[in-house]
Amino acid sequence: MEALSLPAALALVAGGGAGLSPELRAALGASLPLVQRDYRFERVWFWGCIQGVRGAYYIAEGLGPDRAAPRSCLYSLNCLDWSLLTPATEEMLALAEQVKGRFQGDPSFEYSLAEINPEAAARLVESGKEPVIKEEARLIATIEHIDREVGIVPRGAFVKTPLGSVHENRHFEGLSLVEAKKLSSYFHFTQPANLKNKTLLEKADLDPSTDFLDSLEHDIPRGSWSIQLEKGGTVVVLRSLLWLGLTFYHVPTTKQFGYIYFGTGEKNLDLPFML
Repeated sequence: MEALSLPAALALVAGGGAGLSPELRAALGASLPLVQRDYRFERVWFWGCIQGVRGAYYIAEGLGPDRAAPRSCLYSLNCLDWSLLTPATEEMLALAEQVKGRFQGDPSFEYSLAEINPEAAARLVESGKEPVIKEEARLIATIEHIDREVGIVPRGAFVKTPLGSVHENRHFEGLSLVEAKKLSSYFHFTQPANLKNKTLLEKADLDPSTDFLDSLEHDIPRGSWSIQLEKGGTVVVLRSLLWLGLTFYHVPTTKQFGYIYFGTGEKNLDLPFML
């Protein structure tokens, strides 16, 4: 969610109960421009909040010229002081996925790998490392999982150049109301997995400059997205049932769109049995 338009964007997703206090909004308005300046980001997005038992993590992401490049993640405990997170490795992602339960709200808290994955713990002991995973590592892994699985954008909002970089589409004027109510009009903003499995006949009708991502219509399990019209039918809101707390909004026929997460950082693994 674009930092500059945060107050207006929060008002559009408030129907699901997500929001920030006036004090936190004021703190973000003062600190995020400084983060953009100090880290020399081209854009800064306010990603959302992961609520722990003893505190909350407020997350921001910094973007460079290539919007599809890995984003830099920062977290704060008070929306004023920000710390840069190290990029998640595949091993970190696999281990963090096995950690169950709520976040504690303490970045230095350690989870014992001997209880979670004895084999991984034994490998770490052999290499001379402690068999623990810090909550800070779990935090960056959870952010990465949410971005990969439910971070979405409208079709046509970004274009891919012949050189492979991705930029905002200056000609994008928003989806029509009819298109905005279709799951096929939204893409996962991450490396495509299903696109390469399409046949040549299926790819014939695709525009390689805009249709270079995976569509939501093929998400598994089916029914993992809720689409609603809010604010008198002027805003389309998508909510993820897989990662409860992820809310995406788009105002049809305008360039206003974005997503934000307010939740506990726990995946809804029971979803297939709930549908």
